[in-house]
Amino acid sequence: MWWKLILVVPFVLATSLGGTNLVNHSGLLAFKGGEPHFSQRVFSLNPVDPSGLYHRVWQLIHEDFYDQSYGGQSWSRWEHRYDGKLKTLEDSHKAIETMLCSLGDRYTRFLDRDAFDDEKLQIDAHLYGIGVQIGLDKAQRIVVIAPIEGTPAARAGLMPGDEIAEINGKTTKGLSVEEAAKQIKGPINSQVKLTLLRNKTTIQVTIVRADIPIKAVQTAKIINDSIGYIRLSSFISQQANKEVRDALGQLTKAKALILDLRDNPGGLLTNAIDISNMFLDGGNIVSTVDRDGYKTPAMSDNHPLTSQPLVVLINQGSASASEITSGALKDNGRATLVGQCTFGKGLVQGINRLDDGSGVNITIARYLTPNDTDINKKGITPDYSVDLTEKDYRAGKGPWWMDPDGPTTKRKPEDMKDIQLLKALEVVKKKLGGTSVVVGVNG
Repeated sequence: MWWKLILVVPFVLATSLGGTNLVNHSGLLAFKGGEPHFSQRVFSLNPVDPSGLYHRVWQLIHEDFYDQSYGGQSWSRWEHRYDGKLKTLEDSHKAIETMLCSLGDRYTRFLDRDAFDDEKLQIDAHLYGIGVQIGLDKAQRIVVIAPIEGTPAARAGLMPGDEIAEINGKTTKGLSVEEAAKQIKGPINSQVKLTLLRNKTTIQVTIVRADIPIKAVQTAKIINDSIGYIRLSSFISQQANKEVRDALGQLTKAKALILDLRDNPGGLLTNAIDISNMFLDGGNIVSTVDRDGYKTPAMSDNHPLTSQPLVVLINQGSASASEITSGALKDNGRATLVGQCTFGKGLVQGINRLDDGSGVNITIARYLTPNDTDINKKGITPDYSVDLTEKDYRAGKGPWWMDPDGPTTKRKPEDMKDIQLLKALEVVKKKLGGTSVVVGVNG
């Protein structure tokens, strides 16, 4: 069994990348000890015994779940509840899901083999599918959050807000995001047929699935003549920290920087720490508090890559690793935050691989910002608030990648219609009172 820490788990796997506040699975990943490893706690079930699998999960919750009241119940009530009743692995999976549901923690959840494999693929920066972020809207409909640039979904013209009404002729009504993702994904070069509803118009598209590379840094460029702009869309890939390092290397001539974490659902805790380190010359980055109340700080290594003035853009879709990074930079006085209050995900999960190839993510701790602030269910408030209305979105004044006219328009950050980005530019220019120096970016 291998085991990792998670603070935020991106909620749509395989066919999508990253997350949004439209979906209830926002999270952050972190490797125990800083690197992935195989746990020493290996329990062999060969062949896999359904009852043994269930009891393994019961034991993991008993040992690791951060709330020792187990949601206000006696955890022993579940230990032998299904003895003699679990005949198949499907029986075991259903029993596990029922048991986990009793904890009342939406981040502690069972992943079947496909979902678990997809989670690992995201960490490896590698997905198979059509390249689209999907979620549930308030009416519980499967909708497109955004197509990923350069993927089959983008080339097919999928647009943010499209409802996916049918997948291969079958209705999506009542499906979870994970269930819809499973139906959309499939082998490379195979086809999937989608029926979309867009402004009461029905559109049918056939898309050929492909290998979808994951890029954490979506954009790194100079805008407005002298301001460096980096859009970091996810912390999930193990390459995210290298991508940010490379982006900083491209922007050494910028007078100041804007780091855009809007709609970034999180990822690896190690990435949040590493990326925060690139900007900090000291101080605490984040502290985790385990089930026994022990607090463990992660301190800056005092070797920043840049001292350029910095503004960080955030919104309701900025979760977990995004909140750790923005909280670390704000509390240490390194950056000014602009945008909207963040998602409010302050819990840490551990990923456990089970012997049948499935997995379980278990909340094992909470985290605090450097000022010892617990942001769970509260979020981080920006220094400069810039709220957006539906009218703003329709007018193209929201995040520049959320183009109301569709992917063919190909908006860019420098079009200066994004009012939150405009405010960030205003704030960062005010910070340019002295000379900023890049102190050592390595490729």
